[in-house]
Amino acid sequence: MPKVRDGGESVRKFLIENIGAHPSDVVRLASDQFSCSRQAIHKHLQRLIEEGAVAVSGNTRSKRYVLAPLAQWEKRYPLVGGLAEDAVWRVDILPQLDQLPSNALDIWHYGFTEMFNNAIDHSGAESICVRLHRTAATTDIHIEDDGVGIFKKIQASLGLADERHAVLELAKGKCTTDPANHSGEGIFFSSLIFDEFAILSGEVFFSHQSNRAEDWILQHGSSQRGTQVRMVLRNHTAKTSKEVFDQFTDSEDYGFNKTVVPVSLMQYGDENLVSRSQAKRLLVRFDRFKVIVLDFSGVATIGQGFADEVFRVFQTKYPGIKIVPIHCSAEVEKMISRAKVLGASEH
Repeated sequence: MPKVRDGGESVRKFLIENIGAHPSDVVRLASDQFSCSRQAIHKHLQRLIEEGAVAVSGNTRSKRYVLAPLAQWEKRYPLVGGLAEDAVWRVDILPQLDQLPSNALDIWHYGFTEMFNNAIDHSGAESICVRLHRTAATTDIHIEDDGVGIFKKIQASLGLADERHAVLELAKGKCTTDPANHSGEGIFFSSLIFDEFAILSGEVFFSHQSNRAEDWILQHGSSQRGTQVRMVLRNHTAKTSKEVFDQFTDSEDYGFNKTVVPVSLMQYGDENLVSRSQAKRLLVRFDRFKVIVLDFSGVATIGQGFADEVFRVFQTKYPGIKIVPIHCSAEVEKMISRAKVLGASEH
């Protein structure tokens, strides 16, 4: 078994990554993980404390460890002529993150500038506030404006019946209220490249987490003015922005032609997906893609009309578009198969 001193960096990395979930028993956890004494683990913890990466509270029997903030920063920007996301990134944000690996910096460069530019161009706000919090494990950035609200704006622009429908359109991608100047790709890709991505606006809260199979929408207790975007990324993430882009673009023309749609976003509470009208809302703008992956995580069953509209009627009209259902329950799979059989019998 390798000695701890031979892999000290691995031990400290393990401690940093697990202190959040195990503030009082991380020493035991690390001792078991590396098959070494707790005394040896304490030496590595002490080093992290001396470096300012970890803080400790309590006495010997009730010690609790937390990640200490390495950077805390906040600034409000009046939305006046000349405010540009690339300048804010270069002058204010990058200096807070310059110790991060290049792949993490690339992700932050893309996500921050896309979200800040959205606030500049679309929010109708008077100001934008940015808050940054960095520990040894993660970086967390909030971008908040006091404008009209992203979901309300999309609802009005697309003539949607509900703000929650706007979340579904954002999740599909290629959704923009200003098609002449924006592709509608920024929020779609930003939601996928971060470990956590969330938007709170109006009465709706949307969240995507990379370790969860499904996205989710919550109805907020009170109406929130403007839009709040939160992005969280592990500092030493292995992912790259190119890997995410490559999953959804054509290698020949680099066009954004694939999307993954969480079907559960169609559901309100315990509502079942049974009707053709529900299916038609799901199908809006599907004709802009070549491949559509429908993720049925969290959907127990669907109705015959819903399945028929998606997997027979739409597919008959657009035979060149590939619809791929994933994470289907037995009941969902049965309805999809029935619709496909009926569609095949017509040809």
